Amino acid sequence: MLVGCSSHTYVPPNSSVIEPAQTKPRSSEAIHRATLRPYTINGKTYHPTVVSLGWTQEGIASWYGPNFHGGKTSNGERYNMYAMTAAHKTLPMNTMIRVTNKRNGKSVVVRVNDRGPFVRGRIVDLSYIAGKKVGIDKTGTAPVKLEVLGFDSLIASMASKKGKRARKEVVLGGFGVQVGAFRRLQGAQIYQQRYDNFEGRYHTKIRKFIVDGEPLYRVWLMGFKSEAEAKDFIEAWGIPGAFIIRG
Repeated sequence: MLVGCSSHTYVPPNSSVIEPAQTKPRSSEAIHRATLRPYTINGKTYHPTVVSLGWTQEGIASWYGPNFHGGKTSNGERYNMYAMTAAHKTLPMNTMIRVTNKRNGKSVVVRVNDRGPFVRGRIVDLSYIAGKKVGIDKTGTAPVKLEVLGFDSLIASMASKKGKRARKEVVLGGFGVQVGAFRRLQGAQIYQQRYDNFEGRYHTKIRKFIVDGEPLYRVWLMGFKSEAEAKDFIEAWGIPGAFIIRG
């Protein structure tokens, strides 16, 4: 079995060699402020940036596994090669992205919790299990397309102090949960009816995106007052593939 295919250096959440620009914070900046600071690896400075839903990127993906299992990721978590996570040089921590292998069409949804890969030409490093699901555990690398699906920043700002996990609770408006995504509008409408006025508190809406030249209809359940409420909902109802978005 191949071992990790990329060079990784632990980037502490608060590390910085350049002070961030003093701009009026937007919601995503407020959520990810600590991990949006520029950092320098091997003499090159990277500038993490805010992205919006639907942002895409194409390039080469690799994976990393046993040699890094249990080590710290850049946001303070422990790397788990069997978790659906990934490393990216500039995306905000806890960004949810779909990674599609352009060779075979297989795709996975992963959460960014690390920085890298610091190898020229590569844009994302998948965990071992995510890489296996899209078929690059054997090839080592593959051309892929990334798409930003949403944000799950409940686990953001996990830098530890004296061994204690610091969990940041963000209370902002506009939180929701994606409960499904469909190529056909009829499928989305079925889910919309199923979840609309759920528990008498939440409402659904359908958002249309163009993915690979074809429409994709995402069903969002809105009305959550905080990310904590949205996460509790996902855990309580166990909806497969559900994740937090900002609508």
